[in-house]
Amino acid sequence: MEMQRITELPMRSMDKRPRKRPRLTWDMPPPIPPPKVLPPIYCGQEFASGVVPNYPCVPMTNKPLSRIGSPPWRPDDKDGHYIFVVGENLTPHYRIMSKMGEGTFGQVLECLDVERKEMVAIKIVRSIPKYREAAMIEIDILQNLARHDIGGTRCVQIRNWFEYRNHICIVFEKLGPSLYDFLRKNSYRSFPIDLVREFGRQILESVAFMHELRLIHTDLKPENILLFLSRPIRDGSYFKNLPKSSAIKLIDFGSTTFEHQDHSYVVSTRHYRAPEVMLGLGWNYPCDLWSVGCILVELCSGEALFQTHENLEHLAMMERVLGPLPQHMVIRADRRAEKYFRKGARLDWPEGATSRESIRAVWKLPRLQNLIMQHVDHSAGDLIDLLQGLLRYDPTERLKAREALRHPFFTRDMRRLLEPSFKLREQVPFPLQSARKFI
Repeated sequence: MEMQRITELPMRSMDKRPRKRPRLTWDMPPPIPPPKVLPPIYCGQEFASGVVPNYPCVPMTNKPLSRIGSPPWRPDDKDGHYIFVVGENLTPHYRIMSKMGEGTFGQVLECLDVERKEMVAIKIVRSIPKYREAAMIEIDILQNLARHDIGGTRCVQIRNWFEYRNHICIVFEKLGPSLYDFLRKNSYRSFPIDLVREFGRQILESVAFMHELRLIHTDLKPENILLFLSRPIRDGSYFKNLPKSSAIKLIDFGSTTFEHQDHSYVVSTRHYRAPEVMLGLGWNYPCDLWSVGCILVELCSGEALFQTHENLEHLAMMERVLGPLPQHMVIRADRRAEKYFRKGARLDWPEGATSRESIRAVWKLPRLQNLIMQHVDHSAGDLIDLLQGLLRYDPTERLKAREALRHPFFTRDMRRLLEPSFKLREQVPFPLQSARKFI
């Protein structure tokens, strides 16, 4: 599912990438008439302690809002989003501090947990049945991940969930910015290769962890990988800023699916979508590994590998960077994908291009090896070989997460991780041996 987090300011032309699908007619709910009685608050299970809070309702009055009360009832907007005011309470347990992001699912608010005296992130799902149902599935997946993620080092941790005025609200630990936000605020300067290696190791460990639980994320992208700490440190070199800690976690499990579920629909955000998805061949665990390959290229180059808007151009970019698509995959493509190919199973390019700008966008892309060599000094050969394994067209031949972790890019010459520019990072609230502090 294509989804977007809020961006602050458009920066350069590449920031115009489609990050959110347009809302379609069927997304628009009918107006919801205000009820005569303020609906009660139904609180879900307190995940950490098992306590079930029973928050009282506060009736609407003309008196000033109490610090421990609920705000006056107000209808949702036309799309089913919860309307809020910064400083209001979201149940007596949480106080709204700011808006962090928005997507097709709803919005994410930064809130103060007034009992624990800590900041949390609360995902407030739109009051539309299909999104409410999806949220309950996501809660089940999050709780499953939390039960098995000892130490909470791989995936964002769910703290609680509750229902408030017809909205499912999921409470998460508050993390730092996403890797995409960090790149954008750093003028799309790439990360140092040793930091890319550390990010890649943690991403693959998290993906392997999910796959071992028979879960497929299906929407891996830099926006869904968050740094544990938010404060960057200045660096006098080309990189300008570096994160204070390399510790990261995966987020956004709204599109996550189990291995046994239907895999016939389109998944992943456009730029990180595997070829088998576009060709209608079905998908499974390998689609996550393709996304990881695209992410690693973006982290070491500063730009998305395939900046495109439609399937034919996307397939042409793949062939430009990685070589021709395998004939056995083209022959098996479903009817919707047949239009992208000419007789003889050749891609209908550039004949089928929609514009000269599209042809130029494909033509200017370098081969994968040349692209990496432009941005990486040492370890370029190992990284190229790893990416060629992650970006294999045939999903049956693509590297698995555990296989990728054993690749020489991660195992060769461990002494590089102990160079003077690197130092074992200080302990954060959870043990993570692979994380490092950059000084």
